[in-house]
Amino acid sequence: MANMTRAEVKAYIEGVVEQVKQRNPGEVEFHQTVSEVLESLEPVLAKSPEFIEKGIIDLIVEPERVIKFRVPWVDDQGVTRVNRGYRVQFNSAIGPYKGGLRFHPTVNESIMKFLGFEQTFKNSLTSLPMGGGKGGSDFDPQGKSDAEVMRFCQSFMTELQKYIGANTDVPAGDIGVGAREIGYLFGQYKRLRDEFTGVLTGKGMPYGGSILRPEATGFGAVYYAVDMLNYFGDDIKGKTFAVSGFGNVAWGAVKKINELGGKVLTISGPDGYIYDPDGVGTEEKIDYMLEMRASCRNRVQDYADKFGVEFFPKQKPWGVKADIMMPCATQNEVGMPEAELMVKNGLKYYVEVANMPTTNEAIAYLKANGVIVAPSKAVNAGGVSVSGLEMSQNSMRYSWTAEEVDEKLHMIMHNIFKASIDAAHEYDLGDDLVAGANIAGFLKVARAMLAFGVC
Repeated sequence: MANMTRAEVKAYIEGVVEQVKQRNPGEVEFHQTVSEVLESLEPVLAKSPEFIEKGIIDLIVEPERVIKFRVPWVDDQGVTRVNRGYRVQFNSAIGPYKGGLRFHPTVNESIMKFLGFEQTFKNSLTSLPMGGGKGGSDFDPQGKSDAEVMRFCQSFMTELQKYIGANTDVPAGDIGVGAREIGYLFGQYKRLRDEFTGVLTGKGMPYGGSILRPEATGFGAVYYAVDMLNYFGDDIKGKTFAVSGFGNVAWGAVKKINELGGKVLTISGPDGYIYDPDGVGTEEKIDYMLEMRASCRNRVQDYADKFGVEFFPKQKPWGVKADIMMPCATQNEVGMPEAELMVKNGLKYYVEVANMPTTNEAIAYLKANGVIVAPSKAVNAGGVSVSGLEMSQNSMRYSWTAEEVDEKLHMIMHNIFKASIDAAHEYDLGDDLVAGANIAGFLKVARAMLAFGVC
């Protein structure tokens, strides 16, 4: 097949995106991520039209399997409750499906597909043999007793265990699924299957977990940011950060930023954000983030009350003047109004840590106005990287030290940044880290799929 012009490739991509919208009506988050990734691939497809000719693009936007099931459980009052459970096994071209489980009222098929699609390329960037998947339920653990959470997790796993395994699909935690939930899920899997395997990651240390897994996403994001800053002739020391969220991801990022000499001015929750001019920098303050999460109150105002800092109810911290913005909470928390405010305040670096925290329009605006944008699928790959390392340790019946895990994580994040910038340069896209990450993640998966033929 002869090389295609950029105009021909663009028309083809628009056709694929439109088909995705028609086949998945109303799934706006899934539409968003497909559009964002495919638009980045124009120069790749123009240079390598075999990916179009062999149907790789049509295949890569269609999940291999979507599993949807009911999850009945009994609350503490003896009332039967019913939630929906999901597992989207999106792509297994380079390894078993790998991706978290999210328990949150907003969970639906669109969000599961968007996360599974993103996970495919994120996992590819790590260079570890992991495919992409995602799952979860619209169950809300907030306000539930431990007994209720246990009964729900056992019911959820009773169905999910039919479709997962250490060499098939390896779930992990995500929003609403922490150490408690992973313990209940793993216990039920073990009970039903009578086997002790690395079928889940994020496990507790006594039963096969990896050191540094809770910190991994935040640590990895900061390691990526350091490489980015160094590449652009800058340094993390003395830099100020505006961070959203206050869970494990934000906690890990805050902890590592402080270790490396940066200063975190904000954290946020569903109730608003706090501004700490002295920085969320002492051991007491960082540890208190864990206390807030463990309390299940879901309130960042508790930090303001304890440490006497200003609290801004029902607001996000994107109007704060800082050197680097780090959204660490959830998808699409930054749109055009927030992006315009950041540009007005002279922002230079925008580092996505949550999955797809920015609308496509806002990303385009930030890039067009000279802001360096680091994309989530590269930045937040540290969590799944250490999950992959946990899988390796489980397979070997062995565990590495914290220093060994941290060194491996640091190297993986360094390689992700290098792969992204190299891909951008190879396709004459300058220093576009967003496109570079999409291209580098895509090529490994697409080449494997090409080798398999139509399957």
